[in-house]
Formats: sequence, C-alpha cells, structure tokens
Amino acid sequence: MPRVRVEAEIRPTEDPEKVKQAVLNVFIPDRIRIEEYGEYRLLVAEADSLRSLERLHQLLRQDRILDAARRHMTRGVEKGFLVFKLNKQVALVGHVSFVDMDSEAPMGPITFIVEWDKPEEVVDWLAPPTRMGRPIYEKPRPDAS
Repeated sequence: MPRVRVEAEIRPTEDPEKVKQAVLNVFIPDRIRIEEYGEYRLLVAEADSLRSLERLHQLLRQDRILDAARRHMTRGVEKGFLVFKLNKQVALVGHVSFVDMDSEAPMGPITFIVEWDKPEEVVDWLAPPTRMGRPIYEKPRPDAS
C-alpha cells in the first residue's frame, strides 16, 4: 500500500491556516495535524493512496511544467521512495514551483515523501516525458484498481 507524507514548517510569522491551505491546494490528505517541538511547528498531512496526488497531477498539466517536474522528481527517486519539494508561497496561490534547496523557498518548502515500491511509476504518472510540450503518453495512477 502506498503512503504519502507531506510536511511544511509553520514559521512564527505565518498563519497556520494559510500553510494548511497551501498544502491542501496541492495535496488531498486522509489526515492532517500540527506537530509542535517547542518553538518549531510542523504541519503533517498523510494519505494511504496515490489518489492524494491527483490535485498535483492536475496542476502540473495546468501550469504546463511537466518537463521541469519530471527533472526534479527523477532526482528524488530512491529505492522505494520519491522525495521532492514545492515552494509553499506558490502553492498558496494554487500553482506549482519546485525547489532544490530549502533556501529557494524563503518561508520553507512543502516536502513530499512518497513511499511506493516503484517510485519511477509515480513519476511517469505525475510527469510523463513530453515532446514539444505535450505528454508522449498518459499512464493511469499506479495504485488505481
């Protein structure tokens, strides 16, 4: 069974509801909570299905950034995992922008951790290769029954 965990730091100057909205604009969680570690707060959203990534799937096409998304996601593939980061401020306004380093997102990134036995299939579904800006193929969601 796939597991998807999304994390976003809530900085002291940020409204927790806006951080939550930024995450909800790109992810459909089964559970969402705020973990507190003294002064440090972390919004954690989790899901037990790749269906939770449908919103991101749609935004990548709407924003026409499949090539950039594929480059970023491919670098985050490890055995059984896919890890990538999005700009939180851009997500708040309903768009997607990938970041390589946390410093590229002044208010911190939204970090996606996808646990799935074949993370390459998740990348192929979310961001297939393109030719002249159009997907060469569209694969079904890997965990679709």
